[in-house]
Amino acid sequence: MAAFSFSSSFPVCSSLPRTTVAPSSSPPVYLSAYHDAESAETTTTRPAFLNGVSRRHALLSLSFSSLTLSIAGFSSAAILEADDDEELLEKAKRDRKKRLEKQGVINSSKNETVYLQELVYKLSKVGQAIENNDLSAAGAVLGPNTESDWVKNVSAAFNKLSSSSEEKGLVDTFYASLASLISSVAKQDVNSSKIAFVSSATALEKWTSSTGLAAQLKGL
Repeated sequence: MAAFSFSSSFPVCSSLPRTTVAPSSSPPVYLSAYHDAESAETTTTRPAFLNGVSRRHALLSLSFSSLTLSIAGFSSAAILEADDDEELLEKAKRDRKKRLEKQGVINSSKNETVYLQELVYKLSKVGQAIENNDLSAAGAVLGPNTESDWVKNVSAAFNKLSSSSEEKGLVDTFYASLASLISSVAKQDVNSSKIAFVSSATALEKWTSSTGLAAQLKGL
């Protein structure tokens, strides 16, 4: 029986090309996963649910601050409105008191009211005469100057019933216009008479409205 020879049946291992495996610089896979997990755990500062709690806390704080400011603003507005209402109420009381005082003076001024009614009638006649270019008729109603008795009676009524500086200023305007009217009528100056008449009537109308006498007089 022939002897078995290993070298003759298979190629010799030394004849195969040799491959050199270089050592890897990267850590094994299981170590890399471990380091990634450790890094993630380190960089996470707080759990996600805590972040949600912080956001809700911030929103609640902001809402509470806004509500507090709104309540403060409403309280300030309410205080200012109350002050305004109180001021308006006081003003209404003062105005009512003045009206009552004026009405009391008017009620106790029967003679003065008669004088003023006579003035309205005279001005009405003068206006009609001027419109008809009849200055002689107008002069007969007015008189020669401001020293007539009816002018003195009207002056007394004005002095008693005028209480404010505005009313006294209207009286001065009326006197100046009346003097101009009498003078213009005496000179037979139609245009100047018309201007003076309108000025006198306007001043009288404003004065009676201010004093509350407009409703007491007829023909205005």
